[in-house]
Amino acid sequence: MLKCKHVTEKADALVDGSALSRRERFALRLHLMICRHCRRYVRQLRALLGFLPRQEEPLEDARTEAILKKLDASQGH
Repeated sequence: MLKCKHVTEKADALVDGSALSRRERFALRLHLMICRHCRRYVRQLRALLGFLPRQEEPLEDARTEAILKKLDASQGH
């Protein structure tokens, strides 16, 4: 049986349809049938991803770093 920590690590792959083995998918679904906290987490993740615009190509590393620095600066970190 998977622990909640493992489910949260794999939840994004489950939600966005990334490659998971049959065994991983089965174990995740089994855990979700039992654990209401993880079901809530996956529901919230799906909702969040539904609101975010889709990025066709990955951000370049330098561009990503610049965006993260701006966010950190605006939050006072």
